[in-house]
Amino acid sequence: MSSPDQLELLFDVQPQGAPEGASRPPAGPAASAPRPVPPKPLHPGAPQPSAAAGEPLLTLSPNAASRVPTPCPDPLPPGARWREVATEQQPIGFVLLRSRRRSIGFVVTDDGLRVTAPNWVTLGQIDDAVREKSRWILTKLREWHSRKQQLAMAHTRWQPGGELPYLGKRIVIGVGGDSRQAYLSGDTEAPEDGDTLWLALPSSADQGRIRDAAQAWLQQRAGAWFGARLAHFLQISGLKIRRWRLSSAATRWGSCTSDGNIMLNWRLIHFAPAIIDYVIAHELAHLREMNHSQDFWREVGQILPGFEDAKKILRRHDPASLPQF
Repeated sequence: MSSPDQLELLFDVQPQGAPEGASRPPAGPAASAPRPVPPKPLHPGAPQPSAAAGEPLLTLSPNAASRVPTPCPDPLPPGARWREVATEQQPIGFVLLRSRRRSIGFVVTDDGLRVTAPNWVTLGQIDDAVREKSRWILTKLREWHSRKQQLAMAHTRWQPGGELPYLGKRIVIGVGGDSRQAYLSGDTEAPEDGDTLWLALPSSADQGRIRDAAQAWLQQRAGAWFGARLAHFLQISGLKIRRWRLSSAATRWGSCTSDGNIMLNWRLIHFAPAIIDYVIAHELAHLREMNHSQDFWREVGQILPGFEDAKKILRRHDPASLPQF
């Protein structure tokens, strides 16, 4: 399950009945113009950086004019109420919770949009906050809705004839092969669309067993492929790491710590080799630059020239949108 996308807002408003010029609740460190937290950071090991110069923190989807469902969850969380606000794009429904916090917070969870507001903020101020950030909210809700649809589709793949992405190709699941271990009918190093992943399972195997067997094979291939590519880039760059291992993170593709520990999400094995190389180069670059500065991106380019296309492709995906195991 992916972690929720969050946006914290601090509003310069007064409690009801406070005279003009009266002191307001103290603002936190983000009291200046609020902005959305960058979604899906690539590396949790380093202190979280700001976006690189010139890179937008938010990109609206091309279908921004389309409507996205905002259903009321059933049941509502304890103490919550359902509220809808009309915006220029469409009505937005959300779960409203009151708390002792000092700011209005927005979070898109598996149940949709949740707004948490201080007890002293009026409903009108909350509605205004929703309208102010409606474009960001609807973008995140569309991503959430699309992710739910993709996850629903993923649950139907675990059967003979189902398809899986592997190294950028679509391979087919097969059961009842004549081997005691899983194997690919084609070249594991250079698969082709339509190759069959034969799992050592009886034809009566249920979806759970098929899922687990496919996961085991993909993780084994991820370990072998990533290890070889890491060795390649370490050799050409002269960098050294302490150790690396596979990750099952639901929100990040990789991480690198300052002492040289690297984690790579095994689900990268779904992507074409160029995408995997980009993530490896990205993490290795953090051994020299623990940030996302221009120097960092220059370092990525030295390790992997022409990485920009792979970066753009990966930004359209997150681990939660891939087949779930």
